Amino acid sequence: MANHKSSLKRIRQEETRRLHNRYYGKTMRNAVRKLRSTTDKAEAAAMYPGITKMLDKLAKVNIIHKNKASNLKSKLAIYINKLA
Repeated sequence: MANHKSSLKRIRQEETRRLHNRYYGKTMRNAVRKLRSTTDKAEAAAMYPGITKMLDKLAKVNIIHKNKASNLKSKLAIYINKLA
C-alpha cells in the first residue's frame, strides 16, 4: 500500500480517470458497431458526422490513438459509400 498522501491521491485520480476513459471508449465502440449494423444509407450517413466528432475528441485526449481514429473514420466512410 502507498505510504504518501500524494501517492494515495494519485491512485484515486487514476481510478477515476480509468473509469472515465473506459466509459467513453465503450460508448465509441457501441456507436461504431451501431453504424456498421445499419443497412440504410441515409441513416448511416446521418450518424457518421457524430461518430467522426466522437472519434476525433477521443483521439485528441489520447483515449484512443489518432491513427485508430483515422482508420475507423476511413473504414466507416467506405462502408457508407458501399451501401446501396
